[in-house]
Parts: sequence; C-alpha cells; structure tokens
Amino acid sequence: MSSLLARSLSCSPSTASQLARRTLTTSRVVRDAATPTVATAPVPKKPVGAFRGGNSRRVRIVGFLFGFSLASSFAAYHLLDEYKQASAALQASVEELQLSTQKITAHVRRIEAVEKDLKALSDTSASKEEISRVRAEMKKLYDGLHVEFLDLRSHVWGIQQDLHSLSKKEATTVRVV
Repeated sequence: MSSLLARSLSCSPSTASQLARRTLTTSRVVRDAATPTVATAPVPKKPVGAFRGGNSRRVRIVGFLFGFSLASSFAAYHLLDEYKQASAALQASVEELQLSTQKITAHVRRIEAVEKDLKALSDTSASKEEISRVRAEMKKLYDGLHVEFLDLRSHVWGIQQDLHSLSKKEATTVRVV
C-alpha cells in the first residue's frame, strides 16, 4: 500500500485520481502511468542578496553592515525630512501667533484711546444737577426779561396815552427835539 501511495504522489494529479479510483487494477496503461518519470536533478538555488560569494563571515558582516548603514541613512533622511516639516509648521504657527498678537495689541490701543476720550468727555460734560441748576437760572432770567418787557410796554403805553391826550387838548403839533 505504501508503494502505491508513493507512486500516486510522484505522478500527475489526473493519474493520481485514476489510481485512487482503481487501486486493484493491474492493467498495463495504469502501470505505465504509475511508473515514476525520471526527472533531472534539481537546480541549486543561487543565494539572494547583493553579495554572492562564499559563506565567509566577512562577506556576511560586510553585507550586514552595508544593509544596516543603508537602512540607517534612509531612516535618518526621513527623520530629517519630518523634522524640517515640523519645524516649518511650527515657524508658521509662531508667525501666525505674532500677527494675531499685533492685531490684539492694536485693538487694545484703540480701546484705551476710546476710554481716554470717554473720560475726557465725561469730565467736561455737565451732570444732571448742573443742567437742572442752569435750567433754573435760565428760567429766572427769562421771567425777569418778561417782567421788564411788560414794564417797558406799559411805560410805552403810558407815553402813548399822554401824547394822545396832549394832541386832543391843544390841537397843536408837538415837536420832539
């Protein structure tokens, strides 16, 4: 049974399936198909890598050091590139922060100027008490002027009445010198 298994493993898959179906047959076709084919010796694989040579330790060490230095330089290049990108991003962030700080400083200066102007206006403006006091004085002045106007009017009316009475009595002309 083991020889049959060995034959089935060494032959093609279609032949192996035929052998599995008809294990007890002794026909010539099956026997010829079941006989192993003579194959050529396997070709030895060539070593893979940059250094194909003997198995000496020096070659392996040099190959290892070359690969390590190549990988290290590649990693250093990428690390330096990432450092440059991070540095550029940080520099841009610092510049943006400076611009925003300058804008805020300008706004603070404007606010301080407005507060200074507001304080100057509040110092020079009149309070409600001062306005009511000035209003009362104006009312007194207006009332005083009104009284003087009425006095003057009554005086003019009196002069007018005197002139009218004089003109009726004497029927003469009055000269005003």
